[in-house]
Amino acid sequence: MPTYRDEAVVLRTHKLGEADRIVTLLTRYHGQIRAVAKGVRRTGSKIGSRLEPFMVADVQLFEGKNLDTVTQVESIGSYGSQITSDYAAYTVANVMVETAERLTGSDLSTQQYLLLVGALRSLANREHSANQILDSYLLRAMSVAGWAPNFVDCANCSAPGPHRGFVMQTGGVVCETCMPPGAAIIDQEVCSMLGALLAGEWQHVDSAPQQVSASASAIVMAYSQWHIDKRIKSLNHLERA
Repeated sequence: MPTYRDEAVVLRTHKLGEADRIVTLLTRYHGQIRAVAKGVRRTGSKIGSRLEPFMVADVQLFEGKNLDTVTQVESIGSYGSQITSDYAAYTVANVMVETAERLTGSDLSTQQYLLLVGALRSLANREHSANQILDSYLLRAMSVAGWAPNFVDCANCSAPGPHRGFVMQTGGVVCETCMPPGAAIIDQEVCSMLGALLAGEWQHVDSAPQQVSASASAIVMAYSQWHIDKRIKSLNHLERA
């Protein structure tokens, strides 16, 4: 059918002409799409504010040859203003949506959609530290994309853990037998923190010492960048304690 509806989160926007925008959306059932939103830059537009980055909406679109066209928008989650009012949250949200854009395409990406929406909601509501929400989101997004890290058993031979060596190429911790020269050595506290971030065990995450959180974040960033082909540009603006 030429007209369809879906839930979507706005990843980014580009100006088009004098009054229009091209919006990049991650939808619940149609994957990632690009569409024209006509007249949304005019002062009297009723839908312009609903199609800003980080907003979640129920959208109706008309299927086009190259770009679809947005014909109706109803707000589901108005997270944009809450996120942009805090610089730390804003920079984290930018990393999230850029990561989601890199990890998804036109294929069905419901898990990635739900994961991103949940992370943006948590960020907007200040439920946890912005950086820790990002670390948890990145680990989960990588897992959904097929790069699930292992923080318990050896990622190479499956020997039961705990283990201290971490190898990004292998996909997690490794035992002493499988540990290559130059492998990163991480404390058990950091390893437990990484596992808690991946599992969403927020009581553990929120109570972790700052040094442990910082070390875990460094592992998350390195692991994410290793598996995503192109560097996440918004990481340049990310504030880390």
